[in-house]
Amino acid sequence: MLGSVLALCVLVVAGVVFVMNFDWNGARAWVGERVSRTIGRPFEIRGDLEVQWLRVTDASGERSWLPWPHVFAHDIVVANTEWGAAPFMARVEELAFAISPVPLFGHVIDVPALRLTGADVSLQRDAEGRTNWQFATTGGTGWNLRFGELVLEQGHVRVIDSIHHIDLGMDLAPLDAPRGFEDVLRSEERAARAGSADRIGERAARQFGEAAQAGATERGGERHSSRAYEFAWTAKGAFRGVPVEGRGRAGGVLDFADPDDPFPLQARFSAGKTRIAFVGTLTHPAALDALDLRLWLSGADMADLFPLTGVSLPHSEAFATEGRLNVDFRKGAGAGIYRYEKFTGRVGGSDLSGSLTYTDGEPRGRLTGEVRSQLLQSADLAETFGIGAEAAKASASGRFFTDSDFRTGRWRAMDADVQFAGERIVHARDWPVDRVEARVRMEAGRLRLDPLRFGIAGGRIGGSVQIDGAEKPPQGQFILEARALQMARLLPTLATGDATFGEINGALALAGTGDSLAAVLATADGEVKLLIEHGRVSKALLETAGLNFGNLLLTKLFGDRSVELECAAAQLVAERGVLTPQAFLVDTKEALIEVEGKVDLARERFDLEVKPQAKGLRILSLRSPLQVRGSFLHPEVGVKKGPLIARGIGAVVLGVFAAPAAALVPLVATSRRDDPSRCRDLLARMQGRES
Repeated sequence: MLGSVLALCVLVVAGVVFVMNFDWNGARAWVGERVSRTIGRPFEIRGDLEVQWLRVTDASGERSWLPWPHVFAHDIVVANTEWGAAPFMARVEELAFAISPVPLFGHVIDVPALRLTGADVSLQRDAEGRTNWQFATTGGTGWNLRFGELVLEQGHVRVIDSIHHIDLGMDLAPLDAPRGFEDVLRSEERAARAGSADRIGERAARQFGEAAQAGATERGGERHSSRAYEFAWTAKGAFRGVPVEGRGRAGGVLDFADPDDPFPLQARFSAGKTRIAFVGTLTHPAALDALDLRLWLSGADMADLFPLTGVSLPHSEAFATEGRLNVDFRKGAGAGIYRYEKFTGRVGGSDLSGSLTYTDGEPRGRLTGEVRSQLLQSADLAETFGIGAEAAKASASGRFFTDSDFRTGRWRAMDADVQFAGERIVHARDWPVDRVEARVRMEAGRLRLDPLRFGIAGGRIGGSVQIDGAEKPPQGQFILEARALQMARLLPTLATGDATFGEINGALALAGTGDSLAAVLATADGEVKLLIEHGRVSKALLETAGLNFGNLLLTKLFGDRSVELECAAAQLVAERGVLTPQAFLVDTKEALIEVEGKVDLARERFDLEVKPQAKGLRILSLRSPLQVRGSFLHPEVGVKKGPLIARGIGAVVLGVFAAPAAALVPLVATSRRDDPSRCRDLLARMQGRES
């Protein structure tokens, strides 16, 4: 009995001595073959192979007293998948890991930590969603492989993602000393906000920083990492076809086993004139499919973000934004959800804030959310919304209406449903626009602003704008109504002394086709209706306002004197871009003025004849008709050559305009009830009724 026990002990000791002194280099081929079958692809050890049996003191239970095999292998090559671009998935100078002995009894190879030194790694995801870093056994071995942490010590990583169009090469090197997450976050906040001053100006950058700090305090909730930053990296390559380069920091340990311990990331990228910076975490390291970041964006034009993000944004002045970006790719292959939450930003002199969500999908992605602004400078989005001098200066052709092409290709790249609300919009002429509300929708290339409402000059303008970019050429439709606009508030610095202004009501319904706003108006059909009442204007006043058309016309008619305006009523019909007055009367204390002719929206030219009828014989010059010609930007007013007016137009035009007058009556419905409407009286006379 004693002999048997001694013999068993000798065998155990001999086995331990054999294992401890075994030359594992002779087993490299066998190990390579076994590992290859386990992971489902070729695995080769080309250098030395060594195994040391050591206890793991920080293990729990029986794992703490059993010796663990610690494997050290040199010059390791792991083959790539058959569809991979690189000849190998990984080539490593040294591979070190320990195997937990207890799971081996259940045919599980449990590797708590895998340490790579001098690694050259290729990570790739193809267009079908397959990844080369996920291993699958070929069957027949009965063994399963389980990873915990991946520890990198210097190396090169190339990331190719066909779904998200990423091709980046990154070089990694250890930091001199680890840095904590909060330390890196504070450093990046300072750098990002300092950099925004180069984009949007120091004053705007200061306001942006204050708003961003308040937003960060309110926002919270980012998933910070308990792990330190241990590596610095540099990167160069392409993202969505745009050349990019950057640098940053990352954690030293990628934990595949614990999704609640995210992997820290920090980066600064440049892509053309756009700068991108973020600090955050990879929240699901095992699948590389979720990010939680504090993101800063800045650049010269928001439209430049389209190639990088696939999100169609309007042209703008220089911009800078900060917010929380949460990315989740777990919806399915290629179907990511990007949430830019509680962001703040500056665009030129304007502020923006809100939350947006972009969801990948077929046949198009979709942008939803809300955007708010306390103060929006119209010039900051002039190319998108510009009509008038700002657009003309920006236009190479010098047109009054912008001829910048609609970017319908970008509209067809995504759908959208975004609510915009603005407290105040500042125009170059100090037009007081406030309380802007617009629901912006895009679907299959069709852009709709419906409803569109905003306050201006004490009144309201509302309606809808639709441009069907799915058609070639695009079809545009504009339906707008203006109610109770106060001219004294449109030009507040000029309403002094006896130069007061009237109230404006109007309606516009136009539809046309073309690749730009100018082209749509050049082909427009529809009508424009307008009423102005209760006012007084002067030549000097219009001259001060820079309204050359009114200045010239008033000077020719009345000289340099104030004129009391009782009512101006107009109905113009548009046909193929030409506006023709069906009714156009201006009733003053001294004259009744009829306007005939046309306004050519395509050529942007006036061709009008102004026929005044004096009330009495005090102003003989009013008996001469005037011609208004020239471009919208440079109109010309002159006396028409030929005989003087030989008929009294007052009674005649009131009869001729009877039918159009009925269409204009609804525009006086919102006039003040405590003040008799002079336009109501004029329209009643035009319809042959008693006032």
